[in-house]
Parts: sequence; C-alpha cells; structure tokens
Amino acid sequence: MRRARRTLAATATLAVASTMLTGCFEEPSPHDAVRDFLVGWQSEDYDLAAGRTDGDLATVRKALSDAKLELDAASFRFKIKSVNVTGDESKADFHAEVDLGENNPLWEYDGILPLHLVDGSWKVRWSPSVLHPQLKEGQRFAVDTKPVERQPVVDKDGNALQSDTYLYVVGVYPSKLGDQAEDVVAKLSEVTGYAQDRLLSRIRSSPPDKFVPLVTFGHSRYQAMTSKLAAITGIDTQPQKQPVNPDAPRQIVGTVSALTPETEQKLGGPQRAGDSIGKSGLQQAYQDYLTGSTETKVITLDLKTGKEVTRLKEWQGRQNVPVKTTIDRSVQAAAEQAVADTDTSALVAVQRDTGEIRAVATKNMHQEKDALAGKYPAGTAFSIVAADALLKSNVSPKQRLACPEERTVGGAKFVHAGQSTGVPSSATFQENFAKGCVTALASLARRVTAAELAKSASAFGMKQPWRLPLKSFSGSLPALSSDADKARAIAGQNVEVSPLSMALVGAAVASGTWRPPVLVTDPKSPDPAAEIVPTVQPAPVPVDPKVLPVLRTMMRAGAAGTPAQAGSGRVYGVTATAGGGLTWFVGWQGDVAIAVLSKNYNAGAVAGSFFAGLKNSP
Repeated sequence: MRRARRTLAATATLAVASTMLTGCFEEPSPHDAVRDFLVGWQSEDYDLAAGRTDGDLATVRKALSDAKLELDAASFRFKIKSVNVTGDESKADFHAEVDLGENNPLWEYDGILPLHLVDGSWKVRWSPSVLHPQLKEGQRFAVDTKPVERQPVVDKDGNALQSDTYLYVVGVYPSKLGDQAEDVVAKLSEVTGYAQDRLLSRIRSSPPDKFVPLVTFGHSRYQAMTSKLAAITGIDTQPQKQPVNPDAPRQIVGTVSALTPETEQKLGGPQRAGDSIGKSGLQQAYQDYLTGSTETKVITLDLKTGKEVTRLKEWQGRQNVPVKTTIDRSVQAAAEQAVADTDTSALVAVQRDTGEIRAVATKNMHQEKDALAGKYPAGTAFSIVAADALLKSNVSPKQRLACPEERTVGGAKFVHAGQSTGVPSSATFQENFAKGCVTALASLARRVTAAELAKSASAFGMKQPWRLPLKSFSGSLPALSSDADKARAIAGQNVEVSPLSMALVGAAVASGTWRPPVLVTDPKSPDPAAEIVPTVQPAPVPVDPKVLPVLRTMMRAGAAGTPAQAGSGRVYGVTATAGGGLTWFVGWQGDVAIAVLSKNYNAGAVAGSFFAGLKNSP
C-alpha cells in the first residue's frame, strides 16, 4: 500500500504540473510530448511513453520496463522543471525520485529529455541517456546491496544473551541462469509463496556475478523443503550463522525468525530475503538497531562483461549495534533455579540503587506479560506502601493492635484466614505488619487519609509513566472515597501491581530512593521502530528519611525466621497473601531487591532459594 500511495501521489503531482505548464505554451508545443512520456513512464503505461519518442516502439517499451526491474523499483516520480524551445529543437529538464524499496532515502537525480520535430510533432530523441544522463548504449542499471549481519542482545557485561543458529538462504547467481531466470523464479514462487515478480526483480536488479538471496528458511522448514528445492535447477543454498537462539530470560530477549512472504508484505519491503525479523521481546522492540539498514549502491553495468561502469548513488546504511541490557547472568541463573520447583511463579530482581533489572524468571507464567506487565492483587504486600503513609501520619510501630479472625471496617469485612498464625492477641503494628495480619492492618484505615495513601503509592512508583522497551505495569490504586476503600487499600484488596513494580518498592526501601526500572542501557535512545511512551523517565523519589529506618526495621522483622531467610546474609522483606492461592515476597538481600509472586506455593521459600543461590552473596 505504501508503494501504491506513492505512485498515486506522484501521478497527481505530475498531472498538476502538466496543467500549469499547458497554459504557458502556444501550440505546437513540446510540452505534451514531455508530459505524456513522463506520465507513461511513471504509471507504467509504456505504450504511451514510447509513442512520444522517435525510437522503435518495442525497444523503448522494453527499456522502460527493464529499468524498473533493474532497479527493483517500487515507483518512479517525476517533476518537470523547465521546457526550452529553439527552433525545431527542444530540451526539457526533469527531476526524478525513485523508490528503491530499500530502507534508504529515495534516489533522486536530474534528467534531460532532448526533443525535436518529426513531421510536425514533437518527439523525445530516444537514447539510454533519456533514462539517466550517465546511462550509455550497451549498459544497464543495477542495484548492489550488502546486508549486514544481525547484532546480538547482550547482558550487562557484554556477553550475548543468545547462541548462534543457522538460517538457510536460498538464492541464485544471475550469470548462471542465462534465460532460465523466469522459469526458476516461477518454480521457487510456487513452493515458497513469495511473489514471483518480486523474486524476478531482485535477480534482474543485481550484478550478474553476485549471489542474490531470495528466500530464507529456519532449520526445520528447510529440512521439510529440501526435496522440493532440490528439484529446482539453478538455485544455491548458503547456510548463515546468526545469533538468534535466545538464552534466559528467553521471553525478554525474544525470538527471531527468517523473513516470510507474510512478514515481507506486512513490513512493506524494507527488508530482503536473508534478513532476520524480531518476533518478540527485545529482538522485536530493537529490530532497527539490531539489523541496521542495507548498504546500497545504484550502478551501471556493462552488458557484455557484467562489470560496474559508473556508481550513480551510494548509501552506507545505518550502522547496526548490539543492544546492551542490565541482565546479570549469575542473578538470572539463581532466579531460574528458584522458580524451577514451583508450579506457577514469577521472580523479578533489580539492583536496589539503580532500578536496573538483573533477572526475570518465571514458571508457567510469561516473563513480559506477567512478570513485567501483569496486573495482580497486591494483597498485604501493599502494606509496605501503606506503612509509609501510616508512619507519616504518626502511627507508631509499637502501637498495639488486636488481630481478630474477622473485622469490619466501614462496612467492609476482613478475614485473616489463618494468615496471622503466631501473632499475639495484642501485637504491635510492627508485629502485625511482619505477620501480615489483614484484620489488624485494615483497622488503621481511619488513621490515614485517602490523599496520604495515594501520595505514598505515587512516591513508590504506582501509576508512574516509566519508560521500558517492553510492556510493563507500574500499578493502580483506585479513588478512595470511604474508610472501607482505605481499609481495602491497606490490605491490598483493591490495588493491582506487577512483580516488577513490587521489586522496585523493595529496592526503594533498601536504597532509600524509589527509581524507575531500567532494562536497556545502550542504545541510549528508543528504537526508531518502537513506540516507547514516555520518552523521558520519571525522576527518582527519596523515601522520607524519618520513615526509612523504621520501614527497614519492620521489613527485617518481616523476613526473620521465615523461609526467605534460608541463605546466608541478612534478608529484609514481607511475605504476603493476595487470595486465590497467590502469595508474595517483597524484599532484598545485599544490593539485590526482588519480588516473588507464586500460586499455591510459599513465595518466601522461593525468595530463600534465590538468595541462597546468589553467587558472592553478602
């Protein structure tokens, strides 16, 4: 459709120019011949164009048709610049724009149409230089391309997060085909589904002695196609090693596939066979950076020797670069091991003082859709954020709170459901926080305003429009219009969060400052092909220095004596429930903060396994 729109717009532009020029000349005028020739060339009405020249009609028609094939052009667009008449001779200057169908600028050049009177009619004096001033007899156009290999996605130390695998590129050497090109293309089109005219254009537009990639297969599809391909005489297959097999975290890194007829049509032609296309994750989000753009030269070739005569235009293409992530392989390995024995879990680990994502591991959950972008009830894990608001409202961590099995606040009923086992009948706020007694925590709703809860939620990143190249969710807190709403919020029943957003909450308490998440450190700017909104990260938000040491003490109490404290070193955190069999752990050890969401499994035990598995753990 992009090509069609350009052609239509070009025709309209030339038609308008023609109308304007028509009034500037008295008949007889060369203008009609100039207009008809360029309109015919542009719209592929080669009979119209050839009829306005003094050349052999068949020769001119073929030359114009061949020019499009030789350039593999999506469209031509022309603008008449001037027409000058001297007696029975005339000269028209025109400007040409050629869409080469590559991920490069348009090829633009200025041309000249010499005209003379033939039996009282103006005719374009035909020669190859009519197509381009530097095209001579015995020459033709060609487009010489040099694809660049895909760059890898790498971890924070620059090591590739994928291994090499082979793609199989089927192509031809034009010089070996002779007059069999159309037959070979027809057979290849039939078995692969690629458009026959596009395959033929690629062959015709290339230097004859250069391998022209036409179709690319992954290993399994190539094996399935081997017998059909073997029956086509004249094609060659070249295995190409590319870094496309993702390592952990696989769904974050993403997958890559060979270009297919469907993706080629969807992408509109910038890629060619032999290219690899990111299908998911960072491979998709950073497609343009990882692939760059093809180095392209428009040249003329000698028809006899097939050698380059003149270089008419050259584009170096955009340099492709690796995408450097914040993933740490040792942290990722510990995360993978920690979730391995669970049924359904997600673990996100971040560097506490930078917000950099060190690991994303899941079991029967999706690393992007669930761990980064999932919307799950926060449960009593939200008590970390609520505690910030309550402490600012002068609720003492030593205040005594009853932890009954049931409690009603503002008409909303809360049940501890056994989660407060081990909580004394008149425990402190800190003890109820550590054990996750929902009835005790909900009772504090009247001690804090809705605005104070919302302010703390915002300070810990909820609803913040942070920037990540993949889908993510920063959390949501509804309007709190009653004590019941506030009680539900403190208990996390009307609050939605993602494992990523909660890992950042843990990191904020650990470091003293909430920071937005970071997954890619280089390139610095968003990928041109990705729609990343916003383009600027929100500013870090310090935790109130009066509240911070109290929160840390409460989270230390929350982790002490729990499965989360299974490894060496001091662990801080809370284990929480969220209903439906979901449990949370949010906390940190050393410089790594985590959030674990698990179903029908103790999230604290997953956290303990993770911390125990960390190499060089404090």
